[in-house]
Amino acid sequence: MAKYLNPYTDFGFKKLFGSEFNKDLLISFLNAMFEKSSAIPKDEILDITYLNAEKLGRKSSERKAIFDVYCTTQSGAKFIVEMQNVFQQFFKDRSVYYSSFPIREMARRDSEDEHWNYELQRIYTFGILNFVFKDEEKDDGGDIKTVNEFSDDDLFHVVMLTDLTTGKVFYNKLVYLYLEMPKFHKKEDELETMYDKWLFVLKNLPKLLARPKELQERVFKKLFEQAEIAMLDDKEYSDYEESLHNLWDITNAMNDAEMKGYGKGKEVGIAEGRAEGRAEGEKKGRAEGRAEALLETARKMLADGMSIDIVAKYSGLTPDEISKI
Repeated sequence: MAKYLNPYTDFGFKKLFGSEFNKDLLISFLNAMFEKSSAIPKDEILDITYLNAEKLGRKSSERKAIFDVYCTTQSGAKFIVEMQNVFQQFFKDRSVYYSSFPIREMARRDSEDEHWNYELQRIYTFGILNFVFKDEEKDDGGDIKTVNEFSDDDLFHVVMLTDLTTGKVFYNKLVYLYLEMPKFHKKEDELETMYDKWLFVLKNLPKLLARPKELQERVFKKLFEQAEIAMLDDKEYSDYEESLHNLWDITNAMNDAEMKGYGKGKEVGIAEGRAEGRAEGEKKGRAEGRAEALLETARKMLADGMSIDIVAKYSGLTPDEISKI
């Protein structure tokens, strides 16, 4: 058993970043992200208020959303913060869908003339990803790249609505931020900024035996105190163990499915590619193999007693598709 919590578990992430007592940790982390990129609209955070993380549709038939962390700042900006462990086929779609909930909440009538007020506060949807986006896996020659071939500068993505004609940002109140954590490679002696230090902690916390001397800021002193597994009470420890086992099960199932899906898909692709061309056939075969592998993964997760919402979150399948398995 490690000494410190794994922040990639549901329990670990929410204990460190989703509780009122530890909100200073989340504030420090988010401000460090702002300091990293000049492209992000500057909203220095002084305080946050946690909001209800479960969002229901207007009708019982509509899909709901459950955020890992959902909060608002003193200026009224909204933050959705998500930890995503395994590749999900429609993760970008999910990010956009999640951002629609705070957009809808901000729509309100003016009490004096009963007209709708369409002014929105800024909305940030933040994804901390333990995988690399599939569309970035290949280099210009079409070869698959390993995570070690990416630089640390490749891992942070800032996405806003942009006018492709002018190349300028068209609308800066809807911001999507993504961290591809496997691309982070810095060692302890290379940490300079708070951005570096936070990414190092997120990636390495469960491997550490003590707080590194490079992390002497007060916020990290508190984080390591809160992350110490020995300080959990019996209920917390039980919840953490369950969360850790769920992480292992999901990761192993997805890795197994990915390997099987890729291999089978490649064989099918080569066979079909004899008629349509080898490259196109392999591409089609991998897609079919991956789809079949996702279904098999969903079956395993359902058999292990996981809810449809959890299976949908990690498989990329829709609840309707899962209910038909």
